[in-house]
Amino acid sequence: MYCISGIKRSWRNRLNRRFHTTYFLQKLVTDVTEFKCTNNEKLYLSPIMDLYNGDILGFSMSKRPTLDFVIDSLKQALPIIQEHAQYRTTIHSDQGWHYQLHLWMITLKRNKIFQSMSRKATCADNATMENFFGLLKQEIYYGEELISYEALKKKIEKYIDYYNNDRIKQKLAGMNPVKYRTHASQLAA
Repeated sequence: MYCISGIKRSWRNRLNRRFHTTYFLQKLVTDVTEFKCTNNEKLYLSPIMDLYNGDILGFSMSKRPTLDFVIDSLKQALPIIQEHAQYRTTIHSDQGWHYQLHLWMITLKRNKIFQSMSRKATCADNATMENFFGLLKQEIYYGEELISYEALKKKIEKYIDYYNNDRIKQKLAGMNPVKYRTHASQLAA
């Protein structure tokens, strides 16, 4: 463990592959994936997923994997976390350079979010996000002709809306992520 600018960096894996939770917004995961587009361009996607129901709470896309684009997806999720989290949130990622930088860590600290990181070269530590990337690419990308950055961006936006609001999951009693969360909150009320 070492310290830069008053932030302790320990790279602790708080999830330890415990991907299940019965509490909305208690455990989140994030990562970055890359897509090839026409004209030698690339699209980078950074989603944040709630392990409670698989809901994508925020996501951003960019032609370059910058820190700002990763922070953008976090900023989308923060109002939801601040308003609805019953317990302190933990966000899990791999050890990508984005997640080791001061701005990422200080944003989490200011919002009282625990940081969790995978061990080096252990993609199974972030299996749920890797699974989402696999589904996304299998359902709208693999086997398809390369398309422009803008066209792929629209296709991914449409897919994430479908994934959250229409795509049912057996483990969610045959409901989509949003319906499951809404149904569970009505039962709790």
